[in-house]
Amino acid sequence: MNTGYFEYAAPANEPVLSYAPGSAERIALKKQLAAFKGEVADIPMYIGGEEIRTGKTVDLRPPHEIKHKLGHFHMGDATHVKAAIKAALEAREKWANMDWEQRAGIFLRAAELLATKYRYHINAATMLGQSKNAFQAEIDSACELIDFLRYNVHFLSEIYRQQPVCAPGIHNRVEYRPLEGFVLAVTPFNFTAIAGNLPTSAAMCGNVVVWKPANTQVFAAQIIMKVLMEAGLPAGVINLVYAGGPLIGDICFADPHFAGIHFTGSTGVFQTMWKTIGENIHKYKAYPRIVGETGGKDFVLIHKSADVDIAVTALARGAFEYQGQKCSAASRAYIPNNLADDIKSKLVAELKTMKMGTTEDFSNFINAVIDERSFDKIAQYIDNAKKDPSVKIIAGGNYNKTEGYFIEPTVIETTDPKYVTMCEEIFGPVLTIHVYEADKFEEIMQVVDTTSEYALTGAVIAQDRYAVELATRKLVNSAGNFYINDKPTGAVVGQQPFGGARASGTNDKAGSMLNLYRWLSARSIKETFVPATDYRYPFLKEA
Repeated sequence: MNTGYFEYAAPANEPVLSYAPGSAERIALKKQLAAFKGEVADIPMYIGGEEIRTGKTVDLRPPHEIKHKLGHFHMGDATHVKAAIKAALEAREKWANMDWEQRAGIFLRAAELLATKYRYHINAATMLGQSKNAFQAEIDSACELIDFLRYNVHFLSEIYRQQPVCAPGIHNRVEYRPLEGFVLAVTPFNFTAIAGNLPTSAAMCGNVVVWKPANTQVFAAQIIMKVLMEAGLPAGVINLVYAGGPLIGDICFADPHFAGIHFTGSTGVFQTMWKTIGENIHKYKAYPRIVGETGGKDFVLIHKSADVDIAVTALARGAFEYQGQKCSAASRAYIPNNLADDIKSKLVAELKTMKMGTTEDFSNFINAVIDERSFDKIAQYIDNAKKDPSVKIIAGGNYNKTEGYFIEPTVIETTDPKYVTMCEEIFGPVLTIHVYEADKFEEIMQVVDTTSEYALTGAVIAQDRYAVELATRKLVNSAGNFYINDKPTGAVVGQQPFGGARASGTNDKAGSMLNLYRWLSARSIKETFVPATDYRYPFLKEA
């Protein structure tokens, strides 16, 4: 029984631990890394609260140490996808009817478990399974995921509080229902926080979910699932399945109870999903919600007034943290010719100081790209650049997959602002720079805006405030997240709601109320205390 109105105040962002030498967190994390490497994990699917093992296993190996087996997961088939949908729909009514404060308590407890008991588990799993260094894992799998859970509880409580005005003699209210059916969450390898947020944000709103993570993220995904179950998530609310993307799509998108998709991944896959959903639209009980964040070809535009050190740091971090495998990573830069020599020389010098190797060695800034397919694709771009006389590689350009999928941070310089690596998403540690005439800032902004189909993130580096103002205005549609004197990565939940438009997605802004509205269906209720008893209005009377 409800006995009061419940408030969930805006939380503070989870503090980022340093993992400095000798720190308690560094010792604990190294211990957990060793523990994971000392065992072979047997990872089931989770359907209806049950662990499902098929015997058809896929090995999990660290991208930076491919000879070591972390464990394996059990691959499902069509029967498991259908079972996950069935389990979700069976759980739906009871979950949708659960009091909000009870649902909120589950996700707040999960946040606390991640911040304490499982912090080093989730970070170590991300480091080993996805080849992230300690800092990148900390800001992602610990802090951002914790922030998503806490802030989404706050945001949803604020949505529930929003009510319409009432006229005399009438009471109006709005109820926010979950969607009528199940939500499919398809999550990527590159952010454990995204893998946790996509299913939980929908579930928090009262929806039931079928969750398909990337195969290369399963090692961390199963820990998220265990944490949610320990936090009290009822069976069937979120069902974790491992199966081929096309298979899951074929089954889910053909089901009349399909109510929405929460997706992060490639533009091509998302567009195919959208087309399939459109072709099946006559089958559904309601129009599905389609929410997706896809690719990016993110830019850094440097003005002639820029501070060189700020520009170099924005490029070094923005392009090469997590091997450039962020949707928001800087992959094209426009440098004015008055600063070009200084910026290039300092950037090249900085890259020479970046150590590359395993994640267990905390002195390594650069680790491996996610898998062989990605490695081969990135290497092909680099090889093509080496053969092209119109461009030059000014840093990096080497790669090796003997022990792991290692690619040096690589900088390509081109005189052609429409060269292929200025236009196409590479998703690796490759930055392409173009030097422009310093007095043609407005002209180069037109190039920035029209070069790519994407519009996810971008940055302007300038001391001249008129230049900042001009870039902010002229590039208004070029990036959903726009940064001034900073790298174009590192959005923080509650501070910079994240998402882009154009080919980069639906811009539904994870980390804000905007995203949660997509998983709610509003119902307006009007109650009249003294109803009319005669259809006649005063205007009908004769004078």
